[in-house]
Amino acid sequence: MQMTISDHKKNLIKLGDLLNHIEFEGVNLDVSKDYDQLLQKLNETINRSKHYNGWFNRENIVFSVHQWASALKEDQLSEWFRNYDFENVTDPKTIGIVMAGNIPLVGFHDLLCVLITGNKALIRQSSNDQQLLPVITEILIKIDDRYADRIQFVKDQLKGFDAVIATGSNNTARYFEYYFRNKPSIIRKNRNSIAVITGKESSEDLQKLAEDIFRYYGLGCRNVSKLYVPENYEFDQFFQAIYEWNPIINQNKYANNYDYNKAVYLMSEFKILDNGFLVLKNDPSFGSPIASLFYEYYADEKKLEKHLQENEEKIQCIVSKKPTGSQVKFGETQKPKLWDYADNVDTVAFLLQL
Repeated sequence: MQMTISDHKKNLIKLGDLLNHIEFEGVNLDVSKDYDQLLQKLNETINRSKHYNGWFNRENIVFSVHQWASALKEDQLSEWFRNYDFENVTDPKTIGIVMAGNIPLVGFHDLLCVLITGNKALIRQSSNDQQLLPVITEILIKIDDRYADRIQFVKDQLKGFDAVIATGSNNTARYFEYYFRNKPSIIRKNRNSIAVITGKESSEDLQKLAEDIFRYYGLGCRNVSKLYVPENYEFDQFFQAIYEWNPIINQNKYANNYDYNKAVYLMSEFKILDNGFLVLKNDPSFGSPIASLFYEYYADEKKLEKHLQENEEKIQCIVSKKPTGSQVKFGETQKPKLWDYADNVDTVAFLLQL
């Protein structure tokens, strides 16, 4: 039976309400008995995920779940849907989705785009994030069983699809471009996010920026990996503002990256700034290693703006205190809206024109 966009909206609002019952300390089962077992299963899966991926601690997974709960609200969904015409969706296609696994549930948005456009999802998950999404789709199918034949997970290569959405590194993108060359596709590569500092930021501003840097240990493309700072900028206030994140060094994988990268920089006699859990290095590149943050000085705001425009294909987010256009406020990079598409490619528009 054909599902309308109103059906999807109602179902996704219900899903968001249920996800809100996952809390940092556990699960709140003050919910219909129809869903308590699935919510318990999701809660247990969250606790087990760290055994499959050492970067996936409970705090970060629940943070991600809460962001989805906030996004799947009636006002947010209405704002998202109003930009498209879903009336002529009559011929469902099978859409292959090759998901990344760098941060929890990073491929969920692609799945939603496929579903709301009336298509079927053929999903190949990353080995780094195979636990969470299947349970969330179970909840969605419990809400409306018409999703059951529209979502399929596969372990091996994708077969029998009409179009594909694939996310990976620059290296895997070359493979994707070859393998999927005969199909309509969205193929995403490496991108990084940057922050523009003026020197007029308050400590509170910089504390919010720390969220953009350290959330998910800096593994996401929306994590800030580079700062642009004015000439002669003093980093003392920055280091003081981010110090509350110092417990991050207690995570073994993060600490190993910190120790390794610091050693490499010192052995190479690079000039670095170091506060015991983050290494700052003056570097023109956009993508810094884990536990490192690149920075670069600028003297002219107009020249910096031109430089960023010339490199827009390498940049996911630009963060600033007073954002303009598509820029993002401090502390907001890991709270994207439903219409904030990866690589600025409108996934829903792509699917509707197939």
